[in-house]
Amino acid sequence: MTAPTINGTRYPQPIEDLLPAARALDLPDGEAFPSRNRLMREFRIGAPKAGELLALLKTTPAAPPADTTDPAAPDPATAPAAPEAAPPVVPDPTPVPEITPPEPVEQVAPVSRPDTPAPAAPARSAVVWPVVLLALPAFVAIWSGWVGLGGLTGFGVVHPLPGIWDSFSINSAITLPIGVETYGAYALYVWLSGRVPERARRFAKWSALGSLAIGALGQVAYHLLEAAGVTSAPWWITTAVACLPVAVLGMGAALAHLVRTHD
Repeated sequence: MTAPTINGTRYPQPIEDLLPAARALDLPDGEAFPSRNRLMREFRIGAPKAGELLALLKTTPAAPPADTTDPAAPDPATAPAAPEAAPPVVPDPTPVPEITPPEPVEQVAPVSRPDTPAPAAPARSAVVWPVVLLALPAFVAIWSGWVGLGGLTGFGVVHPLPGIWDSFSINSAITLPIGVETYGAYALYVWLSGRVPERARRFAKWSALGSLAIGALGQVAYHLLEAAGVTSAPWWITTAVACLPVAVLGMGAALAHLVRTHD
C-alpha cells in the first residue's frame, strides 16, 4: 500500500511526523484518542506502527497553543496619553514685503564665427522705368520702318467695315509692327521669366530670337529700298512680308497653348 501524503511526500513517514496529523483527527464524542484501526486506515500503516503511534498519543502531552500576542505592542496601561492640542497661532500683523520681479535680461544676438559667411541681404528689385525711355525712340523707328515697308509691299488704307461704316478706314501696314514686335517682346518675356514649362520656354526662346531677327531684317530691307528710291519691293520681299501676320498668329496661338500645359 502507498503511504498518504504528509509533509509533501508519499514515502513512509516517521512516527514523529505522523504524530501531529494524528492529534488533528476529528474524534467522535466520548473518545479521547483514535483507535488503532483508524490510524492504520487514515495513514495506511501497519498494526505495529499504529500501536506505537497510539501509545505516543496517550503518553505525549499536546503542545500548548501559541501565544498570538505581539510582544512588541505597547501595554495599554503604560501607553502615553495623546498630546494636547496646540494653541492657535496668531498671525503676524507685519505686512509681507512685496517681491519685485527681476527685470528681463536683454537677449544678445549670437555672434557668428569669423570664418562663417553671413547671410546675404535680400536684393532690391531693379527699376524698370529706364526701359520705357529707351523704348520710345526704338518704337518710333520700328513703327515708321514697318509702315513704310508695308507701303512698298502692297499694304495700305483699307475699309474693314463696308456697308456698315463706309467712312471708317485703317492702314493695314500697322499690323506689321504691332504683330511682329509685340510677339517678339512677349516671347522674350516668357523665355526669361522661368515660370513656364520647359517646352513653352524652349519654344518662346527660339520664336523670340526669330521674331527679333525678322524685325531687324525688315528694317534693313525698308532702309535699303528707300535709299535706292524703289517704289515697289521685289516679289520675294512682298511674299515674306505678306506672310508675317499669319506666322505671328500661329506662333502666338502655339505659345499660349504651351504656357498653359503642365506636363
